[in-house]
Amino acid sequence: MTVYYTREHEWVRVEGDNATVGITDFAQDALGDIVYVQLPEVGEAVTAGAAVGELESTKPVSDGYSPVPGGIVGRNDALAPTPELVNTDPYGAGWLFEVVVSEGAATSDLLDAAEQRRVRAVYPAAHCISARRGDGRTELLDGIASRLALDTARVSLEFDASGAAHAALT
Repeated sequence: MTVYYTREHEWVRVEGDNATVGITDFAQDALGDIVYVQLPEVGEAVTAGAAVGELESTKPVSDGYSPVPGGIVGRNDALAPTPELVNTDPYGAGWLFEVVVSEGAATSDLLDAAEQRRVRAVYPAAHCISARRGDGRTELLDGIASRLALDTARVSLEFDASGAAHAALT
């Protein structure tokens, strides 16, 4: 059994040709209290990175994604009456769906635990730090890279039209 993660904060536990998918503790915490879960239907074909359901929380509705291509072979119907399981046990009873992974599908785009921790550390910087173009960019970039113990060449920093900073690992 191998566990991988996505940059969108899903986890995927691969056992042979089957993969069980859920959201990380970090994701459930960011979403807030889950009040409704829409899951893909058994038999549905899914593509890696494609939206396959929704998680409705006390905050906005978020899409759920399949980290791997294949066919849905199971779904956690216990979430219909108790969606809060995603919050209370995201790696156990709060799993979302199971996929038979397409033959030859690669996991190279998925993250291991160390890479996922780095992405999770960048997330607050990318979404919570406000900076203005040309005003403190170097200090902000150095601060993010230092927090992650990375060379600044590994962190990309972009500014949107409003001037908010968005950081990502490169």
